[in-house]
Amino acid sequence: MSRRLRAAAGLSGALLALAACGGSTAEGEQGEGAPGAGDGGTAASGTVSCEWGEGSSANPYLIEVAPPDDVVPASGTTDLLVRTNLGELTLTLDRAATPCAAASLVHLAEQGFFDDTPCHREVDIEGLRVLQCGDPTGTGAGGPTYTSPTEVTGAETYPRGTVAMANSNQGVDGSQFFLVWDDSQLPPAYTVVGTVDEAGLAVLDEVAANGNDGSLDPSPGGGAPTVPVTIESVTVA
Repeated sequence: MSRRLRAAAGLSGALLALAACGGSTAEGEQGEGAPGAGDGGTAASGTVSCEWGEGSSANPYLIEVAPPDDVVPASGTTDLLVRTNLGELTLTLDRAATPCAAASLVHLAEQGFFDDTPCHREVDIEGLRVLQCGDPTGTGAGGPTYTSPTEVTGAETYPRGTVAMANSNQGVDGSQFFLVWDDSQLPPAYTVVGTVDEAGLAVLDEVAANGNDGSLDPSPGGGAPTVPVTIESVTVA
């Protein structure tokens, strides 16, 4: 995989923007079904076709990565083993509910995209208690040079243990994801791609207890974890 930074689409959509999260509307709601699932397959047949997007020239923090194949699995689950400096987390991705997001995370993991990268943001405010990861640049603006469709139904909730994709309510996701360590109150605008196992929740509890430096307060909120969190590797389990 080339790690070349390239100016590409304003992937501020890779950010979990608290201004959007805390608002009374959810601009990212997409209605029924999984956006981007085209006619190339159906969930009944075990596959769907995803419409991968391209970035444009506004963001210098994107990393050149070819998108996954258009046709992806749409049944069952798959696990990602995330090894960090604070311990291991297993993320169970729901291919049936969010096939495009699951396929994208698996694809990026297979490219080594997440290896040796920071979890750049921890948030501990009323209604939002998460650890945000998935940006190799650690700036909060990084991601791959392709986008994945946001997959929401409008019924999403974000209890403890949720894995969801960060975005800025533009209908697309990047590589950044957030791990919910306590029940969070968000509009149903963020792709819920899976869950964290109990061992992973123990790691998140440690991160939460350590807190953050407040460098992103008051907006978008939170800051870098006080004790740095580094993803050493992500592999398909």
